[in-house]
Amino acid sequence: MKIGLHIADFTWPGGSPALASDLTRVVTAAEDAGFGRVSVMDHVWQISVIGPPEHEMLEAYTTLGYLAARTSHVELVAWVTAVVYREPGLLAKIVSTLDVLSEGRAWLGIGAAWNEAEAKGLGLPFPPTAERFERLEEAVQIFLQMCSDDDGPYHGKHYHLERTLNSPQPLTKPHPPILIGGSGERKTLRMVAQYAQACNLFDGPEIAHKLDVLRGHCEAVGRDYDEIEKTVMTSLDPGANGENVDALLEHLRDLAKLGIQEVHGRVVGVERITPLELLGERVIPAAADL
Repeated sequence: MKIGLHIADFTWPGGSPALASDLTRVVTAAEDAGFGRVSVMDHVWQISVIGPPEHEMLEAYTTLGYLAARTSHVELVAWVTAVVYREPGLLAKIVSTLDVLSEGRAWLGIGAAWNEAEAKGLGLPFPPTAERFERLEEAVQIFLQMCSDDDGPYHGKHYHLERTLNSPQPLTKPHPPILIGGSGERKTLRMVAQYAQACNLFDGPEIAHKLDVLRGHCEAVGRDYDEIEKTVMTSLDPGANGENVDALLEHLRDLAKLGIQEVHGRVVGVERITPLELLGERVIPAAADL
């Protein structure tokens, strides 16, 4: 099992003037600790489960580009891109650029978007749910075409591209891996089966059921279920002095028995670095054997 770091809260004691240096300390410490993947949210305001909207929130792909220059091994992903915030041709160009400049470490994490308040606040498009899912599928199709030798047109219901030229092509072949966020049984998990290299499930009692649904979609579209990386988003809190490590490892063992291959999450007090070091010393090596 691999362990990934999700950086979702940038409201740290040093404030905005220290954000660049604090973020560098966090991501380099995570890489040194053995985290395999680092993600940031694709939000423009902070989300309510973490803090008020006025709290600091960095734009996702600018941040990932910054992190690419300060790391050398961790994979980089927006967890997950709101499909309607960027035109898909430009999004494919962005992820391709990130992959080239990170020397092959980019992922496309993408979902149908949900935060209507921030979208309307900044004048970003936010069509009805059904349309957002249609746009999600078209965006993934455009990304795949732009990572291929086919630079011809793309004409969908919502997007029309006259020439899908994408130079330079991403280094990762056949394309940077795709993670589709969400666990909706009818649309999202069907798209995972058809297009994605990884799913993203939230930690909870329905994981086994959701994996069964995904397995069914894979059978329906002729996809090998084992080709898809099973990931879970959760909280990674080792405790101030490591007092939560045993319970965390027990939970990871339970997830591994379900077939979860990567556990990805926020680390409480990440800006203090010590929690990352504790996870690197006591959790990540043990998880690798699960």
